[in-house]
Amino acid sequence: MNVNDYDFELPETLIAQTPLLERTASRLLTLNKNNGEVGHHTFSDIVQYLQPGDTLVLNDTRVIPARLFGIKQDTGAKAEVLLLKQLEGDRWEALVKPGKKLKKGAVIVFGDELKAVIEEEGDMGGRVLSFSYDGIFQEILDRLGQMPLPPYIKEQLDDRERYQTVYARHEGSAAAPTAGLHFTEELLDRIKEKGVTVAFITLHVGLGTFRPMSVDTIEEHVMHEEYYSLSQETADVLNATKARGGRVVAVGTTSCRTLETVGNNFVDGVLQASSGWTQIFIYPGYKFRVVDAMITNFHLPKSTLVMLVSALAGRKNIMHAYQEAIDQKYRFFSFGDAMFIY
Repeated sequence: MNVNDYDFELPETLIAQTPLLERTASRLLTLNKNNGEVGHHTFSDIVQYLQPGDTLVLNDTRVIPARLFGIKQDTGAKAEVLLLKQLEGDRWEALVKPGKKLKKGAVIVFGDELKAVIEEEGDMGGRVLSFSYDGIFQEILDRLGQMPLPPYIKEQLDDRERYQTVYARHEGSAAAPTAGLHFTEELLDRIKEKGVTVAFITLHVGLGTFRPMSVDTIEEHVMHEEYYSLSQETADVLNATKARGGRVVAVGTTSCRTLETVGNNFVDGVLQASSGWTQIFIYPGYKFRVVDAMITNFHLPKSTLVMLVSALAGRKNIMHAYQEAIDQKYRFFSFGDAMFIY
């Protein structure tokens, strides 16, 4: 399959630069995956599309303020570090700028309380850093770090909590699970009152989610690794949902990838608690084992995420719905509007 089959023209003016004041005020495009029918709504209308007996699955990861600005100790030159993944102790995988000048052995200083030594060099600005500091690392990061907003967002974020879901709990993401940004506690209460169960998984989103595909053929692409966790409590809820004929509704591609990763390791047709690293790549031809419906934002052209939603709804349906969204001037990407595929 050709990557270019998932390309489309997106006016730059439709890339949302800031979040709406009210989370639930985003627009909602509904897409019937069976007949391709499209509808236009407000996100708060999602309640009428969820049914008693359904289970809504939310990713409760929390974004860390992973972007740090410092100086190279020996020259005083500016240096930028973007934390990607904690290894062990105080060692992290990270991206650095400028990559050409930050070599193995270089020391980067961030004010008076934090210092990092580059231990290993990787591709495309990738490094392994070892940090030293006095105090608690997370508290220092909260003071010095900035939110790692996607590269297509040029505006500064006034309130960093606006790039967190209201149910974010487990710190570790380099990016937000953005489909969840539309929910408020009040909306979740309305959903529960309708007889819908709410369950949680964790997937720590890596920045690989924003990287463009560097191959022409979809099957040649290798996905980045991301850490996930699904508890026995959630597994039990999902098994009960399937047993009663309810739908599993994934909120976001991250929830979807976690559910399908666990679903591919069924034991006697039953989901079990699971955690680890996933590289699952879902594209058309994939047979879903757990997810029945999905709430998601609008994704980048030629991205693995457009391919994922095309696997669920069909490429023709997705490309038609995306063109409809463009024609109707929906807001795209992280701070943009939402789609419900059912």
